[in-house]
Amino acid sequence: MSAIVGGAITCAGGILAASSVIAKMKANAKDLIDKLVPYQGWIGGVMFLWGIWETIGVVRDLPHMAEIGVLNFVFGTLVAVADLLVGFLLAFGLITKYAMGGNQMAIEKGQALRGKLATVQIPLGFLAIVMGVLYIVVSFL
Repeated sequence: MSAIVGGAITCAGGILAASSVIAKMKANAKDLIDKLVPYQGWIGGVMFLWGIWETIGVVRDLPHMAEIGVLNFVFGTLVAVADLLVGFLLAFGLITKYAMGGNQMAIEKGQALRGKLATVQIPLGFLAIVMGVLYIVVSFL
């Protein structure tokens, strides 16, 4: 069940991250995206926290890669990267407001990192969509 929820959140975040391209590709996609936009920060926050948890899992699995298989390890790594980076981009406003508080130096460093990641936001969004769908499909196997 958690894989389905995780995959759905990853897909929703990916759709938001790649929304400018998706809206151009499909006319009715803009309506769906407009329904998700009010929840963008919270979807991103969940993705970011989920990505942190998945990254910890990937690091813990590193010594056991032979047991879990390289393909499973790469899959887990790609899901973690997609959730972590897209989540950070989507939740940046919430992270700035709640986590960084009034620390101006932390806010500036966060904005610099966000600026660098924003250049790859659309490809990361498509990666998140693909990984979210695969996450759901794999949960049924």
